[in-house]
Amino acid sequence: MIRIEGLGVIFGKGARAVHAVRDVSFSVDAGESFGLVGESGSGKSTVLRAIAGLTPGWTGGMQVDGIALGPKRETAFHKHLQMVFQDPYGSLHPRHTVNDILSEPLIIHKMDQHETRILAALDEVGLGASFRFRYPHQLSGGQRQRIAIARALILEPRVVLLDEPTSALDVSVQAEILNLLVRLREDRGLTYVMVSHNLAVVAHLCERIAVMNRGQFVEEMTAGQLRAGKPAHGYTSQLLTASKGYDREAIAAFVEFE
Repeated sequence: MIRIEGLGVIFGKGARAVHAVRDVSFSVDAGESFGLVGESGSGKSTVLRAIAGLTPGWTGGMQVDGIALGPKRETAFHKHLQMVFQDPYGSLHPRHTVNDILSEPLIIHKMDQHETRILAALDEVGLGASFRFRYPHQLSGGQRQRIAIARALILEPRVVLLDEPTSALDVSVQAEILNLLVRLREDRGLTYVMVSHNLAVVAHLCERIAVMNRGQFVEEMTAGQLRAGKPAHGYTSQLLTASKGYDREAIAAFVEFE
């Protein structure tokens, strides 16, 4: 479903240029869930934004469902591939009702039966018709993220990009959103690419995981290998150690990987 070959992204020019992504290649089968993990600034979200067409000036090759992608995307592409962003507080228009938010993609893509589709989308993400005319400030963080997921799915895409979809939520709410994403993928046969700092979240949702450091892939492993704590690369070992909580001696032993 997704094939990325030699992806590179540079921000800025000359001495101030930042090579955010370096020669990244991977593929994701239809119906598979693929995870990208790494520390802040490792290039994870930049990869996602390049696939979505939100980052110009990338180099390399990208295909989605066998179609080669260029710098500009057709409207039909965005119906086929949607993205859920990290911050449910910032990704919804504060002065639009839920009905307005869910109607907008339907209008852009000239889809019919708006009311039926909106009510079905709300029901699918565990909210009801009573939420239809509420504003974002009247919703909890988890409810807002459910609306963001409903907005992505209302166009019936085959691919969904998930950029830290649970990091801004309480732990109990994170579990609810993750379970929702698992169910939606099973029900719809969706293909996911997910970015997260949380190794446990990625291991729960993804079959394969790529670890990024300084814009490059340092290792690719299965969720089973991650859960077993058997990485091949030292950087991944440090991420696993850090994910278990602060340990003064362990942190002091960390090294910088180029």
